[in-house]
Amino acid sequence: MEKIYYSIQEVKEMTNLPTSTLRYWEAQFKQLSPRKDKHGNRYYNQQDIELIKQIKYIRDELKITRIEAIQAELKSGSKKADIRQRATDILERVKEELIEIKNLI
Repeated sequence: MEKIYYSIQEVKEMTNLPTSTLRYWEAQFKQLSPRKDKHGNRYYNQQDIELIKQIKYIRDELKITRIEAIQAELKSGSKKADIRQRATDILERVKEELIEIKNLI
């Protein structure tokens, strides 16, 4: 069962991004707005996590590094980037499952 909200530490582990990058992206991408409790702890929902993965994909795979260019790519609703991101996610899950199977053998 999937959780509704994930801590910044959990998102860090899911995305292999440092917490400093997650905080920086939150300031740069207004559509990324995790909930915060009264102590300032961030809680990300699935939509936030998908956006983070998409930003990471645009940066790492499409080699678009300027924040303004990434924002433009997000606004354009790049179908190509979205399809590739989903394919990358699927392949990552398959890889993890294969590793688990290998460890069982």
